Amino acid sequence: MQVTHQQNGAAIVISIVGNLDALTAPQLTDYINGRIGEGSVKLIVDLARLDYTSSAGLRVLLSAVKETRSRNGDVRLAAIQPNVMKVLEMSGFTSILKIFADVSMAVASYS
Repeated sequence: MQVTHQQNGAAIVISIVGNLDALTAPQLTDYINGRIGEGSVKLIVDLARLDYTSSAGLRVLLSAVKETRSRNGDVRLAAIQPNVMKVLEMSGFTSILKIFADVSMAVASYS
């Protein structure tokens, strides 16, 4: 898994490439917590190139949502691949997280 980020307006866009599972979830947790620790609480997670997520990946996202919302921020998901969307739907995460078709729409939602 590869994780990068860039500032886009008021938000930080975190892009994930590869698979998010029990082996890679700690890396993403550290990465997101690092951004939050720097004061970035308006996060967008770009999932356009995430091929797979397990429940461990869902826990990372849920933890990030709780932490950012406690600081008056949020986590928004963008460009979700169909197989990852299935996991989000089956787990009920689509009712917890704000989901957008692409990054630009997610960025605009923070305006």
